[in-house]
Amino acid sequence: VYDVLIYVANWPAVRRDPWIKLLHARSIENQSYTIGVNRIGSDPNGIDYSGDSFVIDPKGMSILQPNDKEGVFTTTLNANEMKSFREKFPALADGDQFRIEL
Repeated sequence: VYDVLIYVANWPAVRRDPWIKLLHARSIENQSYTIGVNRIGSDPNGIDYSGDSFVIDPKGMSILQPNDKEGVFTTTLNANEMKSFREKFPALADGDQFRIEL
């Protein structure tokens, strides 16, 4: 079980929709905060990057979305709200327990 997932990426602008959908999906399926940091601008090969960095709460709602802005952004994550949500909707309890032996 994760409390915060952090993804640092180089997703090009042409694939921005999957990047955004996958970040939200990770939050929902793990009932955790997800931070996605994506580059912005263009590289020497002419590939454009749209930014689309996010902080998403355990319910899959965006709580910080600077869009196409470059910079340093802050927000506050609330562990108590996350724990309360997990208690009200204990989907993680349905997970299988398994062990890998080498």
